Amino acid sequence: MLPVKRQNLGELEMAVLEHLWTSASGDAKGVHKSIGTQRGISLNTIQSTLERLFRKQLLKREKISHSYVYSPSVQRGELMTQLIDDVVKTLSGGKTDYLLSAFIDYAAREDESSLDRLEQLIAQRRADEPSDKNE
Repeated sequence: MLPVKRQNLGELEMAVLEHLWTSASGDAKGVHKSIGTQRGISLNTIQSTLERLFRKQLLKREKISHSYVYSPSVQRGELMTQLIDDVVKTLSGGKTDYLLSAFIDYAAREDESSLDRLEQLIAQRRADEPSDKNE
């Protein structure tokens, strides 16, 4: 679980995270070259975004020479789990029926193979769980 609750992430923050999940690490100049220039935003904006993500504990950084090199401190799946958990707690009132129904509807809208994959994941999760949870 992430140490920081309620991760409100903007579009640029998500783009920076996507870049760093793909490249594993990068400094502000490298991130700017990859995503900042095509968006027409300044190096300072990228530096601010990296700093915000660091303060949110989604990035870690190491000082190398005169600049920080940033890398993700959370994997995509961990962040997705936290975001979904926050939404469920906020909207469901402690009941998961609406979430499960919405999730199945979403999977069905994507394509038939998404429902098949969901069934596989459920079966795999059940197989991985210990048979006696009371131990």
